[in-house]
Amino acid sequence: MRQKNGIAVSFSAVSRRFGEVRAVDDVSFEVADGEFFSMLGPSGSGKTTCLRLIAGFEQPDAGHVAVHGVNVEGVPPYERDVNTVFQDYALFPHMTVFQNVEYGLMIRKVAPDERRRRSREMLDLVKLGQMGERKPSQLSGGQRQRVALARALINRPGVLLLDEPLGALDLKLREEMQEELKSLQRQVGITFVYVTHDQGEALAMSDRLAVFNQGRIEQIGTPADIYEHPATAFVAGFVGASNVCSGALAGSISGADRAFAIRPEKISMLAAGERVADGWLSIAGTVRAVTYHGATTRYAVSVEAGELTVMRQNGSDGRAATAAGDAVVLAWPRNLCQPLAERK
Repeated sequence: MRQKNGIAVSFSAVSRRFGEVRAVDDVSFEVADGEFFSMLGPSGSGKTTCLRLIAGFEQPDAGHVAVHGVNVEGVPPYERDVNTVFQDYALFPHMTVFQNVEYGLMIRKVAPDERRRRSREMLDLVKLGQMGERKPSQLSGGQRQRVALARALINRPGVLLLDEPLGALDLKLREEMQEELKSLQRQVGITFVYVTHDQGEALAMSDRLAVFNQGRIEQIGTPADIYEHPATAFVAGFVGASNVCSGALAGSISGADRAFAIRPEKISMLAAGERVADGWLSIAGTVRAVTYHGATTRYAVSVEAGELTVMRQNGSDGRAATAAGDAVVLAWPRNLCQPLAERK
């Protein structure tokens, strides 16, 4: 029975070991009903193991996992109020698209008329209403992913788990599917728990995200919270590009050796001798390298005790081009420095 208590998934001090490896290390978090929640991190960070713990493919060594308020330790996957979409789609190649979508209803012995009605509705929802008689091999990667989504959603799970579902698609199609997935989630109102190593994907789609590192959560927040206010050096470096300043480099900029992060696009690059605004931090440097990225240009600037990266929007400020070897001054408002905590 689904308990509508406002929390779709909760982890309470959950750990999972594989031999000497702590894949998940004392992790606690909650996912709200109807939320698009992403678990972001590099390979081996624990995010996929957490997804498998929710699905029932793994069991915790310590702590509790609950789905809609019900502890699910020991409950087999098919009895949990969840369904999973995998990166490889896992479609039945010998079945048509329609047969793939209605399969879950057939297993549950739903009446044929109801089964056909719901399958047609679901195919229309994922914009494949005219492709029901095709085989998966006749579809594009994006279309096969839509079939997998329709098949997972047709049983109306309380929580949909998505394990890097866009990883096999090319960049343009992946970006299109990001928009479609978020739109679909809003339409059906089901909680989505999404695993990815792609920080751009997580920022674009999530209501909130958890950043994983070495089996633990470094930070949970909205995309804007995570990007604008990274809590640790790992988050600052993993989620977007960032200058992580510590030790002598931090001291040469701010006068204190406390670590902080500053995003490359927040830094103004001035000509040597140009006036710096009152209250801004600044440091002189020399441009070491210039890399053109189309909409932006990336500058590597050598400064006292280290190097900083600056990103400029091309054609936005009318400034003369800056070249390697130029003497510059880097400056930004002091309040844009984000203090970084050490990992506990």
